[in-house]
Amino acid sequence: MTIDSFFSEIPTLTTENYVLRGLTLDDTQSIYSFMSDPVTMQYITPHPVQTEEELSAVLEKYLQDYQERKGIPWVIINKFNHEVIGVFRFHKLHLWHKKAEMGVVIHKDYQHRGVMTEVLKDILDFGFNQLGLNRIVGDIFAENIGSKKLLMKYGFKKEGQLRQTDFDGEQFHDTVVYSLLQSEYRSKC
Repeated sequence: MTIDSFFSEIPTLTTENYVLRGLTLDDTQSIYSFMSDPVTMQYITPHPVQTEEELSAVLEKYLQDYQERKGIPWVIINKFNHEVIGVFRFHKLHLWHKKAEMGVVIHKDYQHRGVMTEVLKDILDFGFNQLGLNRIVGDIFAENIGSKKLLMKYGFKKEGQLRQTDFDGEQFHDTVVYSLLQSEYRSKC
């Protein structure tokens, strides 16, 4: 497949238990149940969306980024009950520099159950082998121990800690930047 084909239709990625398919505005209602939940969103934003209309505007931005080749948004679906259980996207995608950041939200009922451990393998394969990326970044709150363990498991390297980058209305949070390079990914395959 060519790069152009990835931007005519979001490719579907399939793992043993999950399907990642292109996000659509029709997913708004099912995504709202977890992207409006403060507990689910605690390591992403202190101000989750308050209405489906607000979420729809966020999803429209994700889809606009896709049209502009600046991101690729997927929903994560449980193969067995067909529930939308998460959102994954490459964002800050830059095809010339061959880099992207990862963004993910998993429904709280599916957190700590190995969803991202399973799907990240296919996401990295797609990013490095099909999109031809050289660098994939995971940018997380310092308190997000689960994401740190996941990134380290897949060979991401800690690049640094940005001090007090995010304010939640009560306190500031540090952000830790992890990255994986194509050469590091290939050496582990």
